[in-house]
Amino acid sequence: MHFLCASSDLAEGHSRAFSVAGEPLFGVRRQGKVHLYRNRCPHRGIPLNWAADRFLDDSASLIHCAHHGALFLIESGECVAGPCEGQWLEALDCREDSQGIWLRG
Repeated sequence: MHFLCASSDLAEGHSRAFSVAGEPLFGVRRQGKVHLYRNRCPHRGIPLNWAADRFLDDSASLIHCAHHGALFLIESGECVAGPCEGQWLEALDCREDSQGIWLRG
C-alpha cells in the first residue's frame, strides 16, 4: 500500500491530486467516503485538471475535465456529459484508516 495523505488533508466536498511512482491520481471526498481515480480523461488521455487540486465543477457535485468540459459522477467515475459520455474514469482501490488515506496495490 502507498500512503497518500492524512485524512484531514482531504476535506468533505474537496479534491486533491496525488502522484504514486510518477502516476498522477486524484481523490475526492463525498459523504465521508474517499473516491480515488487515475488522473486521465478517457476522451484524450490527458490530465483532467489545469490547476492543482481542482477536479470538481463549481457546485462540487461532479468531477470536471477542465480541458473539454466533460462531467463525471464522483461515486462511479461515469461520464454523464461531454465528448466521452458513457465512458468511465479508471477507479483505484483505496483505504482509509486512523493514519490516513492509502492506495491499495
